[in-house]
Amino acid sequence: MKKYDAIIIGAGHNGLTNATYLAKAGLNTLVIEKNDYIGGAAVTRELHEGWFYSNCSYVCSMMRQSIHRDLNLTKHGLILVPYLGTVTFGDSGDTISAYHSEGPYYNELRARSPHDADAMFRLQADLNRYAQLIRKTLMRTPPDPTSFKPRDVKELIFLAKEFGALGEQEIYEYIRFFTMSAAEFLDDYFEDDLIKAAMASPGIIGTALGVYSPGSAYILLHHVMGDVDGSIGAWGLARGGMGAISHAIAGALKEHSGEIRTNSPVQKIIVKNKKAVGVVLESGEEVNASIIVSNLDAKRTFTKIMEKDDLPNGIYDKAKNFKIRGSSGKVNIALSALPKFNNLPENKYVNRGGQNFSGSLKTMEKAYDCWKRGTWSDDPFIESIIPSAWDPTVAPPGKHWMSNFIQYCPAELADGPWTPEKRDQFGQTVVDKIERYSPGFKDLIVHMEVRTPHEIEKEIGLTEGNIFQGELTIDQLLFNRPFPGYSQYRMPVKNMYMCGSSTHPGGGVSSACGANAAREILLDLRKPNTVPEDDCYDE
Repeated sequence: MKKYDAIIIGAGHNGLTNATYLAKAGLNTLVIEKNDYIGGAAVTRELHEGWFYSNCSYVCSMMRQSIHRDLNLTKHGLILVPYLGTVTFGDSGDTISAYHSEGPYYNELRARSPHDADAMFRLQADLNRYAQLIRKTLMRTPPDPTSFKPRDVKELIFLAKEFGALGEQEIYEYIRFFTMSAAEFLDDYFEDDLIKAAMASPGIIGTALGVYSPGSAYILLHHVMGDVDGSIGAWGLARGGMGAISHAIAGALKEHSGEIRTNSPVQKIIVKNKKAVGVVLESGEEVNASIIVSNLDAKRTFTKIMEKDDLPNGIYDKAKNFKIRGSSGKVNIALSALPKFNNLPENKYVNRGGQNFSGSLKTMEKAYDCWKRGTWSDDPFIESIIPSAWDPTVAPPGKHWMSNFIQYCPAELADGPWTPEKRDQFGQTVVDKIERYSPGFKDLIVHMEVRTPHEIEKEIGLTEGNIFQGELTIDQLLFNRPFPGYSQYRMPVKNMYMCGSSTHPGGGVSSACGANAAREILLDLRKPNTVPEDDCYDE
């Protein structure tokens, strides 16, 4: 039986990134994936003939450009393009467009509120300043605040210097920011409710928080920490769908002689003498390795594929209590033509951007209230994008597909388990809302795929369908992620590591978690580090 240096469980983008950097260092590396395709949530699938859906994650904003260049992902087919803006639809049908270009965006805001147009520059400056500090931590291993090891002390000093450089007043504002709700934070800047709704929407994407929930302001920051082609805070699309990212990383992995094995669900991690030594597949086959790396979320790793008796006291309970509530659904729709929206010009800037059907802060909060009661709102928050408007590879000529990401969709319903009938009802609710703003939309539908948290967990393995592999709350960030004492990618069983989004810096298609974990593994093996330093932009 062939023995590997490292086995990575799960061929999501972080698992592939981790494997690539280990293989680049000369390790004999195997990625094991349960599905017959790779990519995890960053995947493109032909679910209707001729239409290729990014059927889970749908935009890329946080991919670390240093990794993009270091692995030469462009050579392996990855092209990322910033999209041009977002249109937000209000409850009464009015709209506000956020353009990628500063001038048109300012004019759009000024026509609605001169005060808010000027405030936008202040908001962007503040967010970029806050994000700059966080960006510098994305590809660094969090320090252990209880440790006196030189490396941890050095990292704590680094964080203290960066934080202290903000200045006394900014430090107060920064601390306040981390505890605020998105709505309250935006109240400091804006007067117009629709502008607030447009700006608040990134603060609830993929979270079990409402716009008035403390801590949701930080999620705003999480969504502006990335860049696309050097454009700070930009969101982008991958030509060919999100699966192009995963396949490009897989190309780099194979270039360094790494292996990928699909259709191979892992049943459990083998632990002998308190050391991880291999995995047992559901087929009964054992595969051995010196290093085992889990790209699964923390809850699934420690409660599903590990024996409780193999874990130190308390770890099972910590994993069981790890906050990972699902709140997101996805509806992918194949269309016979490009939809037309009320009160909008027909231009490429609208079609090559996103559509937010948020309504208002009140409407968004009501949807959150429904989620808390174990149901979905009949007036849901929907974030949409039509990738085919700029990428002709994802739909037949003249046809289109629309990605719809929905907050709030409960993982558990108050009236019992999800059924195909309930799933279809949820999907119809989404279509009904889009029809309000795009009359005739229903007539354009050729095919529709509805994914509740139930489908996302079943197909991809994200517990409760949580796209971040764990909530991005202050108690689950930095050296608290996934839980205190285990934030440095080493797990409580010797020779076992984690590299998924349950680790620092958290969710999003960034590759940072996988790269950071690889750096720590190579350090432990006394191998040369193959992971590049991150790009940090000092505006």
